[in-house]
Amino acid sequence: MSLTLNDVTRIANLAKLEVSDSEANSTLDKLNGIFLLAEQLKAVDTTGVAPLSHPIGALLPELALRLREDVVTETNHRDEYQKPAPATQDGLYLVPKVIE
Repeated sequence: MSLTLNDVTRIANLAKLEVSDSEANSTLDKLNGIFLLAEQLKAVDTTGVAPLSHPIGALLPELALRLREDVVTETNHRDEYQKPAPATQDGLYLVPKVIE
């Protein structure tokens, strides 16, 4: 994908930016460079590569994020919290309809 000078001026207009012709040309080159980089990244074959939780973990495992175990640490107090509510049903608070 590449942009044209018309695309850059249209985007600038939508963003309410004033850009000169030289700025538009410079911006066009920069944006097309970004799109070229994205296309190069998409072309890389990543089949069989496991995702990392943090990229630095591939180089320095001792700096990888240490994640805690996903376990419940608090007790369920829903019934206690819902006792003072005027109306509940199936663990949900019932409220009057306010939009007609």
